[in-house]
Formats: sequence, C-alpha cells, structure tokens
Amino acid sequence: MFESLGVINYWTFLVATIGVILLPGPNSLFVLATAAQSGVSKGYQAACAVFLGDAILMTASALGMASLLKTWPVLFLIIKGLGALYLCYLGFMMLKGAWHKFHKSANAEIEDDVTVKTSVTSPFKKALLLSLSNPKAILFCIAFFIQFVDPNYAHTGLSFLILGLTLQACSFIYLSFLIFAGVSLAMWFHKRKRLAATATASVGFLFVGFGVRLATA
Repeated sequence: MFESLGVINYWTFLVATIGVILLPGPNSLFVLATAAQSGVSKGYQAACAVFLGDAILMTASALGMASLLKTWPVLFLIIKGLGALYLCYLGFMMLKGAWHKFHKSANAEIEDDVTVKTSVTSPFKKALLLSLSNPKAILFCIAFFIQFVDPNYAHTGLSFLILGLTLQACSFIYLSFLIFAGVSLAMWFHKRKRLAATATASVGFLFVGFGVRLATA
C-alpha cells in the first residue's frame, strides 16, 4: 500500500500494531483510571499526553536515541530507575485513594469529598511523565518500526512518519474506547463503593507491578 513511500508489509504492521496496543500497560490503564475518576475531559487530557509522549519517543527513535542508550548504558539505567519509581509512586497513590474509599464508604457525603481529593489532578502532566519514563519504549520503537522500513528508500523519515501516524490513529481509537468505558464503569461503581475501592486497589497493585518489572528487566 505504501511501498512507494518506503513502507513494506504495511498490513502486517497494522495487525501487529493493533496487537501491541491491545496489550494492557501503564499508559492505557492510567487513561482508563483517569476517565473513571474524573470524566471524559480529563481522560482525553491524559490520552493527549500519551499521544505526545509516543510522538516524542518515536521521533527520538528515528533520530538515533536508541543507539545513544545502547552506547551509554548508565543513562539507560538512570532513566529506567526513575521510570520504575514513578510507576510505583502512582500505584501507591492509587492504593492510598482506595484505602480511603474503602473505609469511608459508609458515609456517601464524606466519600464524595474524598473522591474529589483523590481524583486525578494534572492528568496531562502525569500521563506525559508516565509515557516518557520507560526508555525501553525507545528501543522497542526502533526495533519494531525498522522491520517495516525499506532501507533503500531515500526518505526514511517519511516512512517512519507513516508508521507513527498509523500507530497514533490506532491508539486514539483504543484510548477513546477506554475513556468512555471508564466513565461507564464509574457510573456503575457509583453505588458500589467498596467494589470501586477494590478495583482502584487492583489498578494500584498493577502499577506497582509495572514499576517492579521495569526496574528488574
């Protein structure tokens, strides 16, 4: 389809991209949790930050950041360590919010107040930091994209752009689904306070797990 623009096996790339996006990860879970706690607008703020973060990572990959990280392993370890700490921090904050929800669920008025206090603030900033905190994503981008770029094409930057836009379009559709699913879940959980707290705690544990996995990978 895009062979004349240096992209090979585009449909294979599209199927692989959809498979990668559907895998649960910290970015998608954060967008889902943000939408569930704070609504559609905040959810899209988080999603826009993910798009920006992905764009930065893909650009960095195309400009050779992957080679830099391989050349300077200490830099890779520093970024990875900071990313792991940030993931764990977000997880602990979710666990803290779930603890408050669980023990205040008997009083609806108090619960609503706690929900406001523990809802996601500055979702764009948090999601952007989350998106940029994993240096392995840069290595993944270059390793994944390079398979579908014709090295003999004169303008490989254009090939990377086509692949990047495809990934972003698929990500937009998926995150939009998660945002509206999150709002629907929030409405369903509204009268099920303890169950909502349990769900929040589960996501918190997942984020801590993501952090531990990143630190030990």
